[in-house]
Amino acid sequence: VVAAFALSLGLQMVLFVFAFLAKTDKLTDIGYALSFAIVVGFSWAKNPDPTLSQSFLALLVLAWSCRLGSYLLIRIVRIKKDRRFDQIRDSFWKFGGFWLFQGLSVWIISLPAVVFLAKAGNGAISSLVWLGGVIWLLGFAIETVADWQKFTFKNKPENKNRWTDVGLWRYSRHPNYFGEILIWWGIFLATLSRLSGWELTVVAGPVFITILLLFV
Repeated sequence: VVAAFALSLGLQMVLFVFAFLAKTDKLTDIGYALSFAIVVGFSWAKNPDPTLSQSFLALLVLAWSCRLGSYLLIRIVRIKKDRRFDQIRDSFWKFGGFWLFQGLSVWIISLPAVVFLAKAGNGAISSLVWLGGVIWLLGFAIETVADWQKFTFKNKPENKNRWTDVGLWRYSRHPNYFGEILIWWGIFLATLSRLSGWELTVVAGPVFITILLLFV
């Protein structure tokens, strides 16, 4: 857990320096997604004998990270800059504060996977892991479809400055966020097969991403 914390913050600070010096937004979102892959991959690699369940869980996080990271990279290359940073991009402390918060977020959200991957054990994939995987898959599908629908809609000139109201966006204001929330609750549910006692406090991960997307 401590190593994951240091790794998450360290990655963000290194990327922040490059982003600040280059005055670019191309590293922020891709840095977020990539950090999950590195932190979880590191946690999996540290386990000398990972179980099938642990490898399966790590694979789920990696698949999500690759999909989201690729999409966000394509999006920022096309739009060139992120308006969220217009007021802070030139401020070392404000822009750095964003990157610091991003590093803390990666660590908190990935806690269930990090703690789960550190445990020793053996055996086949449990029913809870399979159930968590199904919820993850549902969230992954919703988020992927929602991102594709919005990206396609926004890239039509006639839809400039219009709110996306097609496909899943017709029924939900933020279906991509709903998919993201399902993904991390699915990951947490899968880890319950091996967690107990204080380890259950890692529920902070899915709770944090839920609050972040709903209210922040």
